[in-house]
Amino acid sequence: MKRLILLLVVVASMSVNAQTKSELQKHFEAYYKQMKKQGDVQGVINAMVHLDILKPTQARKDTIAYLYVSEGKNVEALNTIGIEKNATDSDLNVEVKALALKSLNQPKRALEHFEVLFGRKPNPYLAYEIADLKLQAQDIAGAKTSIEYGLANVKDDMKQAFYETQQPYETSLKAAFMYLKALVIYNEDTTNNTEAALAQLNHALAIDPNFNLAKISKDALLRKTKE
Repeated sequence: MKRLILLLVVVASMSVNAQTKSELQKHFEAYYKQMKKQGDVQGVINAMVHLDILKPTQARKDTIAYLYVSEGKNVEALNTIGIEKNATDSDLNVEVKALALKSLNQPKRALEHFEVLFGRKPNPYLAYEIADLKLQAQDIAGAKTSIEYGLANVKDDMKQAFYETQQPYETSLKAAFMYLKALVIYNEDTTNNTEAALAQLNHALAIDPNFNLAKISKDALLRKTKE
């Protein structure tokens, strides 16, 4: 008799817990829809975190991490999905790791994930990111390979964003590749390649005369020629 009573208590408890969990899930699903409707990104994140606790899925974790990155919360994004390179990671997962690590000034680790993305779906945008990161790592030959791919495949309407000024701006991705090519040329021989690098910067500025980084680099090299 005691065993039967204990069994009934356990079953009843499980039923209540299941009902409570189901009610919580409905509540946070409704909360998620409302936050999404209001455009409240942090609210959407909060709702998804609660839903993931109730019913964990990797796809939801990837989305939460992506939302964190979109809000500039790169540490939170990586705490959600980690930084390891896994063959089974979704494209979104890998992209989040690449962007977050780049923003956190971890170029070598970011490069690993950008290269995974490029291996899956090569395109000029990823080639630019890889070339830029390889230049930071002083991998001149590797940067040169990515730039050559980019220049061979870039389209005239493709743009690249830059943030070194108070007001972020966009320039032609083709001009951006030419700017990187000028840096490669100069770094290959800083003594003898100044004129060749300047010529390449002039090509970039011919496409976009307002390309700020190219103008800054050109001015620096011109000063060097006068020393």
